[in-house]
Amino acid sequence: MPYRGRFAPSPTGELHFGSLLAALASCLEARSRGGEWLVRMEDVDAPRVVAGAAGSMLACLEAHGFVWDGETLWQSRRLDAYRAALDELRARGLAYGCACSRKEIAMSAKTRAIDGGLLYSGKCRHGTPSGRPPRAWRLRVENADIAFDDPIQGRVSQNLARDVGDFVLLRADGQFAYQLAVVVDDAFQGITHVARGADLLDSTPRQIYLQRCLGYAAPDYLHVPVATNMAGEKLSKQTGAKALNLNPPAANLTRALGFLGQCPPQELARASVGAVWEWALENWKREAIPRCRGLRTED
Repeated sequence: MPYRGRFAPSPTGELHFGSLLAALASCLEARSRGGEWLVRMEDVDAPRVVAGAAGSMLACLEAHGFVWDGETLWQSRRLDAYRAALDELRARGLAYGCACSRKEIAMSAKTRAIDGGLLYSGKCRHGTPSGRPPRAWRLRVENADIAFDDPIQGRVSQNLARDVGDFVLLRADGQFAYQLAVVVDDAFQGITHVARGADLLDSTPRQIYLQRCLGYAAPDYLHVPVATNMAGEKLSKQTGAKALNLNPPAANLTRALGFLGQCPPQELARASVGAVWEWALENWKREAIPRCRGLRTED
């Protein structure tokens, strides 16, 4: 199938250097292979969405010379599709209602999941307690290894029952979970390749398993190192990442290329945005990307 990639930010703040890395890597991977590159706004988690952030992100991408194929897809407009997928999983006995509160989960959890959260004990796997309706819906996982080969990170394998547990598809607050929305949308958009930050590496086995449950084809995955601050924390709104300075955007692009191991000439930072993209497309080498999960940056 023809290459089809995407960049899917969450509009929870301004675009920062870490976001630029993911956008640039995914775009160059697609364009260097003659493929399409789409932009999706992952605004399904309504309580975290910041007013005006989505428009600001799209304008920032345009200022840096990004051009995407087709219209931007908005997750907030696709709630019916997520509901239909959940209903299918429920009908097939693959998803079940969970009545547990956060306090109950914390009290019954014996270990932590691979992403740092609490590993759900499976208390409601065989039905909720009498008189207690479901608060959330979870996917029933198998005691089996889910593995894939990442061109940058190498072989990745998880036993979902041991490392993740039955994970949430619909939260207690009525919001659809990221794992469900991203899988449904990647299938809907015909995404064949996903290039994104390594902060999502541990989510990929869950998504592959959910794709299998729904009968979707799994894209090829590639996870580039994320930018971290001096404390080793991923750059994000929560860790105080600064918004990208648009003057000049060519310097941001050149710096991002360097972070991704592409060794751009220093004078490129003073060139036009078009010149940076021309150099990047001619010189992009996936094999030069550092083989690690994160690298420190001054931001």
